[in-house]
Amino acid sequence: MSTLSETFAIELQNVCKTFLSDAHGKPEYAVNAVNLQIRQGEFFTFLGPSGCGKTTTLRMIGGFELPSSGTILLNGQDVSNLPAHRRNINTVFQSYALFPHLRVLENVAFGLAVKRVPKAERLERAMKALEQVRMAHTADRRPSALSGGQQQRIALARALVNEPDVLLLDEPFGALDMKLRREMQLEVKEMQRRLGITFIFVTHDQEEALTMSDRIAVMSSGQVQQVDHPIEIYEKPANRFTAGFIGEMNMLHATVLGVKDGVLLLRTGGSEVPWHGGQMASGEQLIVAMRPEALSIVEQAGDDQVLFKGKVGDAIYIGSDRRYAVHLPTGGHLLVRVPNHAFGAQKILCQGDAVQVACPLAALHFLSH
Repeated sequence: MSTLSETFAIELQNVCKTFLSDAHGKPEYAVNAVNLQIRQGEFFTFLGPSGCGKTTTLRMIGGFELPSSGTILLNGQDVSNLPAHRRNINTVFQSYALFPHLRVLENVAFGLAVKRVPKAERLERAMKALEQVRMAHTADRRPSALSGGQQQRIALARALVNEPDVLLLDEPFGALDMKLRREMQLEVKEMQRRLGITFIFVTHDQEEALTMSDRIAVMSSGQVQQVDHPIEIYEKPANRFTAGFIGEMNMLHATVLGVKDGVLLLRTGGSEVPWHGGQMASGEQLIVAMRPEALSIVEQAGDDQVLFKGKVGDAIYIGSDRRYAVHLPTGGHLLVRVPNHAFGAQKILCQGDAVQVACPLAALHFLSH
């Protein structure tokens, strides 16, 4: 075992999880060769669509599933084959699973009672955990007297009372309405910073992951596509999947024309696009991607911009901005987000209007797959 691994709260080394083989006898991977390190005190998120392997990965970290192969280290110690109760890890699920007949304080202390912690000590620790989530005032209430957000805080306190090295959160806000969900995102992130415990979070909600995480692992088809800070994940996607899954992204097929003045030229959307630093042969294909908020509708292109010509298809008003789907002569389209200016100073475009869309060269992403 390397000494480097001891500096991480969790380390996954070539972890795989297979289930039943397919009709040809080949194993079907729920998780396939995942390698990553999660730092002490980090808020780390697994993000991806349903069925991508994120929850299975979380369950293997927690000990609810054992890996088919590979190694899981907790604080540098191999726990790959240890059951959940022998790992100092606790989990908060989407279902709060609070006992309705017990008071809040008793709910939080229940796990300590199972471990035969003396009553006075477990009640003291349970009250401290309630104070950590700012719910000490509910100690004598029943769960039925609490709101959904309050019950979620109690579930967090019940996990924290065991003083885990790592806290796992499996889509814990899924049952909350949007307003409360956003409030809980900020509260839980602030709590994690205050406590300094390693939080490992699972969600399919991109905005939630970007809001809460120190780092994000984007997963698809059982594999990690990219691990990075939220800003890097959003602004520098590593591949086509990450670019398309995180937020909104325009993606156009492009063909390499050749080299002009030392710069690779591409043809996409009816326009020529320079790619500094690109190395591909003429005729090769790739994807040019750009965020809707990076685009603007202009009279003419400025320096270091590429210009696309087209006609407005759909025009949608969503309050903070207007979204225009601009159809290009080559058959593709660009989604453009235009902020609404005060007093209606900005011209409102209608379906069929001919427009020019500009994108800064620095906002273009060149993706080979």
